[in-house]
Amino acid sequence: MTWTDSDPTAVLVFLAFGYLCGTIAFGLILTKLFGLGDLRSIGSGNIGATNVLRTGNKKAAAMTLAGDLLKATIPILIAWRWGAPAAAAAGFGAFLGHLFPVWLGFRGGKGVATYIGVLLGFAPVGVLVFAAVWLGMAKLFRYSSLAALTATLVVPIAYLLLGNQMAAALTAALTVLVYLKHIPNIRRLLNGTEGRIGSKG
Repeated sequence: MTWTDSDPTAVLVFLAFGYLCGTIAFGLILTKLFGLGDLRSIGSGNIGATNVLRTGNKKAAAMTLAGDLLKATIPILIAWRWGAPAAAAAGFGAFLGHLFPVWLGFRGGKGVATYIGVLLGFAPVGVLVFAAVWLGMAKLFRYSSLAALTATLVVPIAYLLLGNQMAAALTAALTVLVYLKHIPNIRRLLNGTEGRIGSKG
Protein backbone atom coordinates (compact mmCIF):
# COMPACT_ATOMS: atom_id res chain seq x y z
CA MET A 1 0.00 0.00 0.00
CA THR A 2 1.22 3.51 -0.83
CA TRP A 3 0.42 6.86 0.72
CA THR A 4 -2.13 7.54 -2.04
CA ASP A 5 -4.13 4.44 -1.10
CA SER A 6 -5.53 6.03 2.06
CA ASP A 7 -8.11 8.77 2.60
CA PRO A 8 -6.16 12.03 3.14
CA THR A 9 -8.72 13.07 5.74
CA ALA A 10 -8.10 9.89 7.74
CA VAL A 11 -4.35 10.51 7.58
CA LEU A 12 -4.75 14.04 8.96
CA VAL A 13 -7.24 12.95 11.62
CA PHE A 14 -4.97 10.21 12.90
CA LEU A 15 -1.91 12.44 12.75
CA ALA A 16 -3.74 14.79 15.13
CA PHE A 17 -5.12 11.94 17.24
CA GLY A 18 -1.67 10.37 17.53
CA TYR A 19 -0.17 13.71 18.49
CA LEU A 20 -2.68 14.21 21.30
CA CYS A 21 -2.00 10.72 22.62
CA GLY A 22 1.72 11.35 22.43
CA THR A 23 1.46 14.49 24.56
CA ILE A 24 0.36 12.47 27.60
CA ALA A 25 3.35 12.92 29.92
CA PHE A 26 3.26 9.67 31.87
CA GLY A 27 6.56 10.45 33.59
CA LEU A 28 5.26 13.71 35.04
CA ILE A 29 1.89 12.26 35.95
CA LEU A 30 3.24 9.16 37.65
CA THR A 31 6.00 10.87 39.62
CA LYS A 32 3.40 13.26 41.02
CA LEU A 33 1.01 10.39 41.83
CA PHE A 34 3.83 8.56 43.61
CA GLY A 35 4.72 11.72 45.55
CA LEU A 36 8.14 12.04 43.93
CA GLY A 37 7.85 15.71 43.00
CA ASP A 38 8.22 17.44 39.64
CA LEU A 39 10.23 15.20 37.31
CA ARG A 40 11.53 18.23 35.43
CA SER A 41 13.54 19.22 38.53
CA ILE A 42 15.06 15.76 38.97
CA GLY A 43 18.20 14.40 37.30
CA SER A 44 18.34 15.43 33.65
CA GLY A 45 14.90 17.03 33.81
CA ASN A 46 13.72 14.72 31.03
CA ILE A 47 10.16 13.38 31.26
CA GLY A 48 11.00 9.83 30.16
CA ALA A 49 11.38 6.54 32.02
CA THR A 50 15.17 6.77 32.38
CA ASN A 51 14.85 9.95 34.42
CA VAL A 52 11.95 8.52 36.43
CA LEU A 53 14.30 5.67 37.38
CA ARG A 54 16.63 8.24 38.89
CA THR A 55 14.01 8.84 41.59
CA GLY A 56 14.69 5.30 42.78
CA ASN A 57 11.12 4.18 42.14
CA LYS A 58 11.38 1.25 39.75
CA LYS A 59 7.61 0.73 39.63
CA ALA A 60 7.01 4.31 38.48
CA ALA A 61 9.80 3.97 35.89
CA ALA A 62 8.34 0.71 34.52
CA MET A 63 4.87 2.22 34.32
CA THR A 64 6.27 5.28 32.54
CA LEU A 65 8.07 3.06 30.04
CA ALA A 66 4.87 1.12 29.34
CA GLY A 67 2.83 4.31 29.00
CA ASP A 68 5.29 6.01 26.66
CA LEU A 69 5.37 2.88 24.51
CA LEU A 70 1.64 2.22 24.38
CA LYS A 71 0.65 5.81 23.66
CA ALA A 72 2.10 5.18 20.18
CA THR A 73 1.03 1.56 19.76
CA ILE A 74 -2.64 2.05 20.62
CA PRO A 75 -3.36 4.92 18.17
CA ILE A 76 -1.62 2.95 15.42
CA LEU A 77 -3.70 -0.16 16.09
CA ILE A 78 -6.88 1.92 16.00
CA ALA A 79 -5.83 3.64 12.77
CA TRP A 80 -5.05 0.39 10.92
CA ARG A 81 -8.76 0.08 10.04
CA TRP A 82 -8.27 3.07 7.72
CA GLY A 83 -5.11 1.69 6.11
CA ALA A 84 -1.35 1.69 6.54
CA PRO A 85 -0.90 5.41 5.76
CA ALA A 86 -3.36 6.34 8.52
CA ALA A 87 -1.54 4.00 10.91
CA ALA A 88 1.82 5.52 9.96
CA ALA A 89 0.40 9.00 10.50
CA ALA A 90 -0.89 8.00 13.94
CA GLY A 91 2.56 6.71 14.89
CA PHE A 92 4.36 9.76 13.58
CA GLY A 93 1.89 12.01 15.37
CA ALA A 94 2.36 10.17 18.66
CA PHE A 95 6.11 10.47 18.33
CA LEU A 96 5.88 14.20 17.65
CA GLY A 97 3.54 14.59 20.61
CA HIS A 98 6.00 12.90 22.94
CA LEU A 99 8.94 14.96 21.72
CA PHE A 100 7.10 18.26 21.40
CA PRO A 101 4.03 18.29 23.72
CA VAL A 102 2.07 21.52 23.42
CA TRP A 103 1.08 21.35 27.10
CA LEU A 104 4.72 21.46 28.19
CA GLY A 105 5.91 24.24 25.91
CA PHE A 106 7.00 21.69 23.28
CA ARG A 107 9.70 20.37 25.63
CA GLY A 108 9.21 16.63 25.82
CA GLY A 109 11.17 13.40 26.00
CA LYS A 110 13.82 11.89 23.75
CA GLY A 111 11.50 9.36 22.21
CA VAL A 112 13.18 5.97 22.51
CA ALA A 113 10.29 4.20 24.27
CA THR A 114 7.76 5.83 21.96
CA TYR A 115 9.89 4.81 18.96
CA ILE A 116 9.61 1.19 20.10
CA GLY A 117 5.87 1.69 20.51
CA VAL A 118 5.64 2.79 16.89
CA LEU A 119 7.54 -0.32 15.79
CA LEU A 120 5.27 -2.56 17.84
CA GLY A 121 2.11 -1.12 16.33
CA PHE A 122 3.23 -0.66 12.73
CA ALA A 123 5.67 -3.46 11.91
CA PRO A 124 6.56 -5.57 14.99
CA VAL A 125 9.60 -7.25 13.44
CA GLY A 126 11.37 -3.94 13.99
CA VAL A 127 11.14 -4.47 17.75
CA LEU A 128 13.28 -7.60 17.41
CA VAL A 129 15.85 -5.75 15.31
CA PHE A 130 15.91 -2.84 17.75
CA ALA A 131 16.27 -5.12 20.77
CA ALA A 132 19.07 -7.18 19.22
CA VAL A 133 21.09 -4.13 18.23
CA TRP A 134 20.43 -2.30 21.51
CA LEU A 135 21.43 -5.26 23.66
CA GLY A 136 24.54 -5.93 21.59
CA MET A 137 25.74 -2.34 21.71
CA ALA A 138 24.88 -1.96 25.39
CA LYS A 139 26.86 -5.08 26.25
CA LEU A 140 29.85 -3.98 24.20
CA PHE A 141 30.07 -0.31 25.17
CA ARG A 142 27.71 0.16 28.17
CA TYR A 143 26.27 3.41 26.83
CA SER A 144 22.47 3.43 26.72
CA SER A 145 22.37 6.44 24.41
CA LEU A 146 24.84 4.89 21.95
CA ALA A 147 22.86 1.66 21.94
CA ALA A 148 19.62 3.53 21.22
CA LEU A 149 21.18 5.70 18.52
CA THR A 150 22.65 2.67 16.78
CA ALA A 151 19.41 0.69 17.02
CA THR A 152 17.31 3.51 15.57
CA LEU A 153 19.80 3.81 12.71
CA VAL A 154 19.69 0.10 11.88
CA VAL A 155 15.89 -0.33 12.03
CA PRO A 156 15.03 1.69 8.86
CA ILE A 157 17.76 -0.13 6.95
CA ALA A 158 16.35 -3.48 8.10
CA TYR A 159 12.85 -2.53 6.94
CA LEU A 160 14.26 -1.44 3.58
CA LEU A 161 16.05 -4.76 3.17
CA LEU A 162 12.81 -6.56 4.08
CA GLY A 163 10.95 -4.62 1.40
CA ASN A 164 8.73 -2.62 3.75
CA GLN A 165 9.28 0.81 2.23
CA MET A 166 6.60 2.57 4.25
CA ALA A 167 8.01 1.34 7.55
CA ALA A 168 11.50 2.29 6.36
CA ALA A 169 10.38 5.83 5.49
CA LEU A 170 8.46 6.25 8.75
CA THR A 171 11.27 5.03 10.98
CA ALA A 172 13.90 6.98 9.04
CA ALA A 173 11.97 10.17 9.85
CA LEU A 174 11.71 9.14 13.50
CA THR A 175 15.42 8.35 13.60
CA VAL A 176 16.31 11.85 12.42
CA LEU A 177 14.24 13.28 15.27
CA VAL A 178 15.81 10.90 17.79
CA TYR A 179 19.27 12.08 16.75
CA LEU A 180 18.24 15.72 17.04
CA LYS A 181 16.93 15.13 20.57
CA HIS A 182 20.13 13.27 21.49
CA ILE A 183 22.56 15.97 20.37
CA PRO A 184 23.72 16.61 23.99
CA ASN A 185 24.31 12.85 24.42
CA ILE A 186 26.22 12.70 21.14
CA ARG A 187 28.45 15.55 22.29
CA ARG A 188 29.13 13.77 25.59
CA LEU A 189 29.88 10.53 23.77
CA LEU A 190 32.39 12.33 21.57
CA ASN A 191 34.16 14.01 24.49
CA GLY A 192 34.01 10.96 26.77
CA THR A 193 31.72 12.35 29.45
CA GLU A 194 28.56 10.33 28.75
CA GLY A 195 27.46 8.21 31.68
CA ARG A 196 27.72 4.46 31.29
CA ILE A 197 25.00 1.94 32.11
CA GLY A 198 25.20 1.07 35.81
CA SER A 199 27.26 4.12 36.76
CA LYS A 200 25.97 6.49 39.40
CA GLY A 201 24.78 9.97 38.50
